[in-house]
Amino acid sequence: MTLDAVLARIDNSLPEALDRLMALLRIPSISTDPAYAAQCDAAADWLVADLASLGFEASKRATPGHPMVVAHAPGDGPHLLFYGHYDVQPVDPLSLWDRDPFDPALEETPAGQVIRARGASDDKGQLMTFLEACRAWKAEHGRLPCRLTIFLEGEEESGSPSLVPFMKENADELTADLALICDTGLFESRTPAIVTMLRGLLGEEMVVRGPSKDLHSGMYGGVAINPIRVLTKVLAGLHDETGRVTLPGFYDGVTELPEAIRAQWQGLAFDHARFLGDVGLSQPAGEQDRTPLEMIWSRPTCEINGIWGGYTGEGFKTVLPAEAHAKVSFRLVGDQDPNAIREAFRAHVRAKLPPDCSVEFHGHGNSRAGHMRTDSPAFEQARAALTEEWGRSAAYVGCGGSIPIAGYFQTILGMDAMLVGFGKDDDQIHSPNEKYDLESFHKGIRSWARVLARVAG
Repeated sequence: MTLDAVLARIDNSLPEALDRLMALLRIPSISTDPAYAAQCDAAADWLVADLASLGFEASKRATPGHPMVVAHAPGDGPHLLFYGHYDVQPVDPLSLWDRDPFDPALEETPAGQVIRARGASDDKGQLMTFLEACRAWKAEHGRLPCRLTIFLEGEEESGSPSLVPFMKENADELTADLALICDTGLFESRTPAIVTMLRGLLGEEMVVRGPSKDLHSGMYGGVAINPIRVLTKVLAGLHDETGRVTLPGFYDGVTELPEAIRAQWQGLAFDHARFLGDVGLSQPAGEQDRTPLEMIWSRPTCEINGIWGGYTGEGFKTVLPAEAHAKVSFRLVGDQDPNAIREAFRAHVRAKLPPDCSVEFHGHGNSRAGHMRTDSPAFEQARAALTEEWGRSAAYVGCGGSIPIAGYFQTILGMDAMLVGFGKDDDQIHSPNEKYDLESFHKGIRSWARVLARVAG
């Protein structure tokens, strides 16, 4: 049997693969709403049954929240683990959907056919690309291409509270040579990409307090300290005039891009003017000595996400507020230590406070950045497979956001993750009218078949 036969089967059986995806999309597995707990359970059952039909030893595993699905299939060669999540985001506001979000349909659009439903792209359509590639391989060869473990989560869209404990408790069972994650997308909706750099995340909320109560600005203005003025001065001091973060030690652990990766990124010809123009902006505002792609993918940030205090309702109320609030987040890269940065931030704030002010901090979690070692042969094998399928040179790219599961695979299970996805920029994930291009679904299945053929040897 050859890869050509597997690819031909994928092409010929696309209607059946689409029917299976539609069946999974009809299950409203909204993980964050307890009212949908039974539906999350049903989605897990559906996947267990589907995996069993492919010859996997599959089971639903209970957690304090929604269940995990774990499946194993024996084979020769490398041991690969595939991760995806079967839960979806809430659909509100329902009035902005053009159809029932859990009544999936194939629609014609000016850009081609799309699958319209909640979860179509994030992440049911993506995870089914891998399962359908396994199905075609099994049908043609009578076996799977290598030893495989499937690990599907039901709480990704609600903060994954059960994930880390489950991984730690089942580390021996879940550890493989390499993890595969299909929850990303094509670069600028057309270039196949392998994400090798993920930024970490640190969140801080603070309350600056001054007087014991709100004060009349006519009676106390000028003589009493104003917490909003103190807070804004503190926040303004987090960056210098070139856009660099001023916290001592902030750039410890930040490494420069390898030249080979820098050259690949330059070859992507990223149109930052259009990127910013799409949101009504024109000039990059970060570190002035970095390209926009470097700033998004490989440089750390400090951003003020919210600030409030005093009277903000209709009309005017002339008060000096008793307290002022802000939320600040940091995207981290390389080997930056989130705990060290948290302490540096808090020290910076405390050092700027005048005698009559105090501050209270609330941490909102932290995760380190993830960096995948592309010197593993599997990465170049996968890049060649994606290039063959899409007819466009696949690239190693970064990701400005954070995908904690990739870091957990490194820190808990000691293995790298390869992030490959086929979403497009306009898929409207987490928003009304979410879609997944039929081309992405079809070519995604073919892509995974090619990747498995090369990596499995």
